[in-house]
Amino acid sequence: MTDELIAKKDLLTLVGISYGQLYRWKRKGLIPEEWFIRKSTFTGQETFFPRGKVLVRIEKILQLKEDASLDALAELLSVHPLQVALSGAALVSRNIVTAASLELFRRQAGELPTLTFAQILAVFLLETLLRSGEISREEGEMVLGLLLEQAEVCRDGACEVMVLRKLGVSTCCLLAGATAVLVESGTKIVARLPLAQYIEQLKLLLSEGE
Repeated sequence: MTDELIAKKDLLTLVGISYGQLYRWKRKGLIPEEWFIRKSTFTGQETFFPRGKVLVRIEKILQLKEDASLDALAELLSVHPLQVALSGAALVSRNIVTAASLELFRRQAGELPTLTFAQILAVFLLETLLRSGEISREEGEMVLGLLLEQAEVCRDGACEVMVLRKLGVSTCCLLAGATAVLVESGTKIVARLPLAQYIEQLKLLLSEGE
C-alpha cells in the first residue's frame, strides 16, 4: 500500500511553516530528497510528499528544533548508526527495552558488558514485536537471531524485517529494497517493520538520556 500524497501548498498550510523553512530543512537533510515528488497536474508541475511520513517528520523537527541545531537534528533523524555502547542495565533503566527482551538477547549473544547500536536495535525490534502481541516468544527469538546474524546488512536501514506464518509454521526474512511482496497462498504476513523507521525511533530514545 502506497502512502497517500499531500501537495506542497496544502502541507505548508497544514503544518504552519514557510516555503523557506521547508527547503532549508531539505538542504540540511532533515527531509529526504526522495520525499519531494514532482507530478504533472492540470495547472502544471507540482510537488507532493508522502503524507504520513512527512507529517510525522515535521512534527518531530518542530518538537526538537528548540533544543538542537539543524545539523544535530539531521544526524539524529538519519539512519546512520550512533557510536554508542550501553549496558543492558542502562537500557532497562531508561525504559528502552524490558528485562525479558534483554534476557532473550543474552541467551543468543551471551553476557556482554555493553551493547553496540546494532545490538541495541535488535533488542529494540524484538521488544516492539513482542509488545505488539502479534508474534510468539519463539518467533521473536527467530527474528533476533536473524538481526544479529545480518547486522551489516541492516546498517543503512534500507531493509525491512518480515515475519511470515503458514499452517502454524513461522519464518522470517530481511527485505532489501523491496516495495511489494508476493507470498504463497495461505501464508500470512504477521509483521513487517521498516528498519529506517525504528532506527530513527531508537536514536531519539537514546538521545533523551544524554
